[in-house]
Amino acid sequence: MEPDYVFPGRRVAAVSMVLGPVLLLTGTLLRARFDFFFPSQLRAMSEYPALMTASYTCFLAGNVLLWPAIVALAMKIGRTRPALAAWGGLFVLFGLFGRTFHAGIDQAALGLAEHRGAGFAESVVSESYQDLHLFSFLSFTIMFGWYVLAFAAYRAKVLGAVGSIGLATMGLLPLGVLKGTEFVSIIGTAGLCVALVPAGIRALLESPKPSRRTMVLTAIAVPVLGALAFASTLG
Repeated sequence: MEPDYVFPGRRVAAVSMVLGPVLLLTGTLLRARFDFFFPSQLRAMSEYPALMTASYTCFLAGNVLLWPAIVALAMKIGRTRPALAAWGGLFVLFGLFGRTFHAGIDQAALGLAEHRGAGFAESVVSESYQDLHLFSFLSFTIMFGWYVLAFAAYRAKVLGAVGSIGLATMGLLPLGVLKGTEFVSIIGTAGLCVALVPAGIRALLESPKPSRRTMVLTAIAVPVLGALAFASTLG
């Protein structure tokens, strides 16, 4: 056991730092050819279902996978700037929850577009677009949290100027339901890659080699988890 272990562990956080930003950027680029607003996104789903499904799935996966990276970053910041670490980390995590909530609505709307047509899906989305829900009151965290965390990372000297600016660019990423890609979307997700991917690679290279017992347990767990994941789709 690592003496300074903190959940969810160094390797998990390192993989999160690499895969999370890359998947977000991939999802953003895959839908870059389509207009930003939801009617065009729904029409694209009707015409290019595989491409749009891949885009929104990659973005959602990247968003969910980011949380260990944010926890690890906040932990490092907290060693010298605990208040900033708490505010920045919590705001970004709440923002990730908010985007995950939006992704559920995206999934339902895109499913309607694929099975019932873009026109039907557009009418449903337009009628409910302004409905209030819990995350309506937390929308500010989706963008503002990145600025706070970037400032905290710079002040704590966890990230340099370039990395902190890259982290802050995620605040440019538009929020809401069925948002396509704008130029600032690419800047934000590419900036996150600049901020976190090198740090994740360094953390992986510096992590101690896993024990043979850990490798055996992992080899057993991977197919079991794969089977459970498949079984989960049958319910």
